[in-house]
Amino acid sequence: MDTAAYASILEAATAAVKESGSIIQDSWYKPRKVTLKGRIDLVTETDVAVEEDLKRRLHSILPEATFLAEESAGNAQLSDLAWIIDPVDGTTNFAHQIPFVASSVGLWHKGRMVAGIVNAPILNECFTAARGHGSAVNGRPMQVTATDNLEHALVSTGFPYSICENVEEILHWLSKTLVTTRGVRRCGAAALDFAFVAAGRYDAFYEIGLRPWDTSAGWLLVEEAGGRVTQLDTNLPFELYSRGVLATNGSLHDTMFTLLKKD
Repeated sequence: MDTAAYASILEAATAAVKESGSIIQDSWYKPRKVTLKGRIDLVTETDVAVEEDLKRRLHSILPEATFLAEESAGNAQLSDLAWIIDPVDGTTNFAHQIPFVASSVGLWHKGRMVAGIVNAPILNECFTAARGHGSAVNGRPMQVTATDNLEHALVSTGFPYSICENVEEILHWLSKTLVTTRGVRRCGAAALDFAFVAAGRYDAFYEIGLRPWDTSAGWLLVEEAGGRVTQLDTNLPFELYSRGVLATNGSLHDTMFTLLKKD
């Protein structure tokens, strides 16, 4: 596969993800059936329904690809060609009818992300990227900001399900960021945090405890929009199983890393 193939696959996959988004829209005003995967980790019947629908639609596009999907991943490992799926990123938001909810779908090919889609059906926005073809929102090209001063930067973050174990570290980062930047936002859906960096709405995003389905599509969105994504702890190139992520517009990256670096 080459970059032309990635663009063609992205077009078909975007249509599939948007169609699956109608399940979230149709469920939005209906009662939720919520169960717990952990102390504060939720799953709804909509998560499962969207995942099953996405897998069916995406299989028809690339029958040879495997799946790494949140609700059915188990101990699955990445193959050379795989769809990485978070059917409802922001499940807690969905359960509370907060509209920061998205489906995240990334295509992994031979060691790198080559296509990414973050579809936010309640916000009516779909963010897309194919390697070598840039990033777009609802078909319009998007680009990261040129902000190079932390005092002018709007930063986003998220809190992991392991908050009890990591609360001191998280509050340390938060206190540094709050007093150094223009402000900090937390929307509760990492895929949208990445997308908003790519769209120039945020200047930087950091978080720990994310899984491949949280980061796969957004990682490519940011890089194709001109930004930079590294490991939060080391500033080394990002990997899908990294402990933490730092995604920025690029201009602020090293400064942001130094700010958050452990003392």
